[in-house]
Amino acid sequence: MITIKSPSRLHLTLIDLNAQLGRVDGGAGISIESPHVIISAEKSDTIEVVGDSFLAERIIGAVKQVIPEGEGISLKIEEDMLAHVGFGSGTQAALSAAAAVNEIYGLGKSVRELAIAVGRGGTSGIGVASFEMGGFIVDGGHRFSDKGSFSPSSASRADPAPVLFRHDFPDWSIVLALPDTTGAYAAKEVNIFQKECPIPLSEVQELSHIILMKMMPAIMEQDIEAFGYCINHIQGLGFKQREVALQHQVVKEVMTLMQDNGAYGAGMSSFGPAVYGIVENPEDAAYLQEDVQELLDRTIGGKVLVTRANNSGAEIRRV
Repeated sequence: MITIKSPSRLHLTLIDLNAQLGRVDGGAGISIESPHVIISAEKSDTIEVVGDSFLAERIIGAVKQVIPEGEGISLKIEEDMLAHVGFGSGTQAALSAAAAVNEIYGLGKSVRELAIAVGRGGTSGIGVASFEMGGFIVDGGHRFSDKGSFSPSSASRADPAPVLFRHDFPDWSIVLALPDTTGAYAAKEVNIFQKECPIPLSEVQELSHIILMKMMPAIMEQDIEAFGYCINHIQGLGFKQREVALQHQVVKEVMTLMQDNGAYGAGMSSFGPAVYGIVENPEDAAYLQEDVQELLDRTIGGKVLVTRANNSGAEIRRV
């Protein structure tokens, strides 16, 4: 039997939804320790998933794409994470299932090959790279000619984007707020891409400048003030600005509260509603967690937790 524990990810921003240079997407993100997906797996006569989870259907679909014909596998969902909140649960579940088959049947496939097989990474490469190596990641998007349209990963069959930059994320604490609402997905997500894109080239250029000349150096130099500035700034820029504008008012209030109460930077992950705040140490994180939880308790509800970066990727163990 094997056990696979995959990280989740914070998707900080898509970079280029203009495509004038012939490429589209690109993104920056952070792999995080929790929440996470844990599955155990062993050979079986049939394909089955044990555990009452929204991930079950996604897991079975992924298994069928990679398992040798006539073989079976039994997977148990030990822990899962919320869907459609900004953590990339679909990618982590699909890759975990495919990796389980890969290990049990000795297929020898790379994470990238598994991602292609199960159809993940068609817009953002952050989730696939988080599973493979963890850390802070910037990916280079796709040729626009390969995609043919502005679309989310759920509606794209492009191969995972190349990783342009990967570095261990500093040992800063990350406060995660999960307001009791959901982000855009499925047809609604596709419609937003179609309505809002292309993003003006000037915004793409400004965002690229910030990521290359301030955000990436801040990670390498462990400069939390500079990194926080970048996070705050990109909430009002490019496609991220459009994503934030579509959220419940409480999501925006949580970001503002974090920025005003100890977080060097606060932003929304992917299409939300998950909001993250970057703080320097666990003590500051505990105070901020309390403040944000109080806000959620008196508005729409939700929960707040504290995590840190995952700098190693998925953990695969033989039991």
